Amino acid sequence: MIENLIELKNVSKKYKDKNTDIIVLNNISLKLPTNKLVALTGPSGSGKSTLIHLLALLDSPDQGDYSLLSSNNLFSYNEKQKSDYRKKNLSIVFQNFNLISDLTAIENVMLPNLYLNKKKNDTYLLAKSLLTKVGLENRLNHRPGELSGGEQQRVAIARSLINKPKLILADEPTGSLDAKNAENIINLLNNIKDNETLIIFATHNKTLVNKSDFELTIANGNVNFM
Repeated sequence: MIENLIELKNVSKKYKDKNTDIIVLNNISLKLPTNKLVALTGPSGSGKSTLIHLLALLDSPDQGDYSLLSSNNLFSYNEKQKSDYRKKNLSIVFQNFNLISDLTAIENVMLPNLYLNKKKNDTYLLAKSLLTKVGLENRLNHRPGELSGGEQQRVAIARSLINKPKLILADEPTGSLDAKNAENIINLLNNIKDNETLIIFATHNKTLVNKSDFELTIANGNVNFM
């Protein structure tokens, strides 16, 4: 078992606002293990989405190193290397689901593996089992417009699992859902973590934070364990 799945060292990120530097992350370092559901909290604009995007290799810091598994210095990868690495090792769950409206639930779930040129029949069987796992075995051939918000987010979560990622990142995954569906989604994330997977989700909802294994909070450029 891997003790720490990811490690950030001395990561800083700032943005320009007119002539002022806004420091979002100030020389942060942290280590996170597998088999954990981690709540990422902090005031609006504190840097939660920035940290999620950095971990997803969708953004680059001003300085710092990022290691995941045995891969070091991920921030130094070029865009193609980052894209290839992301497809194989990471998954992202968005607040607004990001499903393709013309595709059925199972086709949406299959898509990442088809991009990786995995066998279509094997991918179909895996997608079907994942949709069953999230309680949508009777919705395989429904398009997003025929599903509720909670069902669409469950499709998005099933899709995030298709490439068997080591790290799942969810930026406000329950922000568009009512309280009951939000709680169901976090319970689902808790149930799917395993010894090889780390799940990090950003949220403002204290009830959902209490369902996580621990909380990371961002404020004034710093990240602290709660």
